[in-house]
Amino acid sequence: MKMGRCIWEGRVRLATIDEARGLACLVDSCESHGPNPLMDWVAAGGAAPTRTRVTVDLAEVRFLSPFSALRRNVFAVGKNYRAHAAEFDNSGFNATAGSASIPEHPQVFTKATTALCGPNDPIRFDPALTQSVDYEGEIAVVVGKTCHRVARKDAMGVVFGYVLLNDVTARDLQKRHSQWFLGKSLDTFCPLGPWIATRDEIRTDDCTLNTWVNGEQRQHANLGELIFDIPTLIETLSHVCTLQPGDLIATGTPVGVGIGFDPPRFLKDGDEVRISADGLGTLCNRVMATGESA
Repeated sequence: MKMGRCIWEGRVRLATIDEARGLACLVDSCESHGPNPLMDWVAAGGAAPTRTRVTVDLAEVRFLSPFSALRRNVFAVGKNYRAHAAEFDNSGFNATAGSASIPEHPQVFTKATTALCGPNDPIRFDPALTQSVDYEGEIAVVVGKTCHRVARKDAMGVVFGYVLLNDVTARDLQKRHSQWFLGKSLDTFCPLGPWIATRDEIRTDDCTLNTWVNGEQRQHANLGELIFDIPTLIETLSHVCTLQPGDLIATGTPVGVGIGFDPPRFLKDGDEVRISADGLGTLCNRVMATGESA
């Protein structure tokens, strides 16, 4: 099943998605109520909605972030594709670089909950704060169960589904502070959506991610190319902290980010970043340079 939040006829709705037919089936039942209905849906196990109201073309709805808000910081993984690990270390922006380009263990950081924004929302940045805003197209895991110390062999059993995420990054802040949290956590620096696809909808061994900037393709990779696969990431994280329903694990970005070019190609006011993956739709955001941080 694929489920998203959208605006139709001026009201926020939940909808199941028939991507092949280009349709959104609007939910008209108790599942659509509450301040964060898709978070509640994940926590409840993701049962099919009991009633639907009307079916409309996808073009007739405007998608919002699947989650109204995040309950916890996004867990994110750095340098999880080999070619990207090399481009990052060679870029001059990795102030935390060690001796090995390919990490021996997952490199985990977080993004603040307040970075969340949806498809169609602008990515905003203040040029007085950062002048090196970069895109990172990623596929994120949606955790479906409270779990602790999960063995790798059991890890896929706690996965609820998947969603597209743009791990937007201020590279100068990332380098200046010699860590990743601040440069990753500006407001609007976590576009998410357009919908969540349940685990059965996505083949993680053959799911292709693509990113375009102003129509130019920048990233193209298969989820099966991860250095540390999804079970390894869940095992690693859950041995340190208890994972909860609705937690997001951003699995990493492939080669082709802005710092990989010579000279770097950072995002500018008016740029459009579009990210897609098999079964997960398209996440599309315009960039807006503004004196206001949000």
